[in-house]
Amino acid sequence: MSKLIVNSLYKVFGSNPKQGIKLIKEGKEKDEILRETGLTVGVNNVSFEVKAGETFVIMGLSGSGKSTVIRCLNRLIEPTAGEIILDGKDLTKMDKKQLIEVRRTAMSMVFQNFALLPNRTVLANTEYGLEVQGVDAIKRKEKALESLILVGLEGYEDSYPDQLSGGMKQRVGLARALANDPEILLMDEAFSALDPLIRSDMQDELVDLQQKMKKTIIFITHDLDEALKIGDRIMLMRDGKVIQIGKAEDILSNPADEYVERFVQGVNRSDLLTAADIMVKPWTTVGINHGPRFALAECKKHGLETLLVTKEGRILSGTVTINEIKKAISEGKTTLHDITKEDEVSRISPDTNIKDIIELTLQSSIPVAVVDDDGKLLGVIIKSSVLRALMSERGGDNA
Repeated sequence: MSKLIVNSLYKVFGSNPKQGIKLIKEGKEKDEILRETGLTVGVNNVSFEVKAGETFVIMGLSGSGKSTVIRCLNRLIEPTAGEIILDGKDLTKMDKKQLIEVRRTAMSMVFQNFALLPNRTVLANTEYGLEVQGVDAIKRKEKALESLILVGLEGYEDSYPDQLSGGMKQRVGLARALANDPEILLMDEAFSALDPLIRSDMQDELVDLQQKMKKTIIFITHDLDEALKIGDRIMLMRDGKVIQIGKAEDILSNPADEYVERFVQGVNRSDLLTAADIMVKPWTTVGINHGPRFALAECKKHGLETLLVTKEGRILSGTVTINEIKKAISEGKTTLHDITKEDEVSRISPDTNIKDIIELTLQSSIPVAVVDDDGKLLGVIIKSSVLRALMSERGGDNA
């Protein structure tokens, strides 16, 4: 379900912006319009939808129009034309009072330069948006503290901005935005001013936070690696236009044009591979209520030393070895309940990155199990599937 719908958005800077749109529709390009009229085309017929709970990344180089788009969404910059529909309501048609209410309650923004008030403590900065809304002092302190805990700043409530590192300042900015409990979180180059290592840490933290928050996030960046790391979908822009929208793998595998192709050159696709991409059909399994004689027959049939054991509905229970099966038969056991070892098999989710899978496959001779949130067995990861994926990335399939 779409949370935000943007239709035919234009922004032309200058004294007669409508003339700029007319020239755009006549087929004239950005540079040509600037040369002839002095008008600057910031956003050119941009349309996209953002789903509820999605991290939607808008990226492009300087001058591509990405930051103008995000400022049009909350009308910090007034669009020249187009629709911005939030939950069925067009923000472009709202009066000043309605717009202020949307900014206070529905959309929060995290800026590149932190935008903290230097004379306020961390807690007071985090409370600021709630204070402007007139929220009771006790309630806003409670919400601010919850947000600071969420971003890992518990214990820094009484510190001042000049006592914090860049990464910590950005956490305060994020906490302030989250304290308002916005429907949409707008992040404009939020990590660009940070040192590379801190920036990477903040990206990881945002991904982790989003797993808990499930907020709708629109994130602006000029960095492809950052976009690939945090975005559910990515929109690439150039000269105010949308060039391509898609998931990271779609953009890397099927670039829309030469510009996008050049943009994504050199990206290591293995960074994007997940368990779902490389898992194989589960090797032979047995139900926990099956007898050990059936399990032994399966081991011999497929030449296996170990079997995966499932419960009803293919919920993974654990593993059992051929030696344990033979022992159970000699002891007259009729099920696998007593000999199934739950802790012998590593379980991972389908979205686990290949980098986190490599070590698991090396540590054990038993395949790694890919399970969903309910514990249902979806597939397994074996050493050869990991190696095949890595060799393919390096061109090994063509050697």
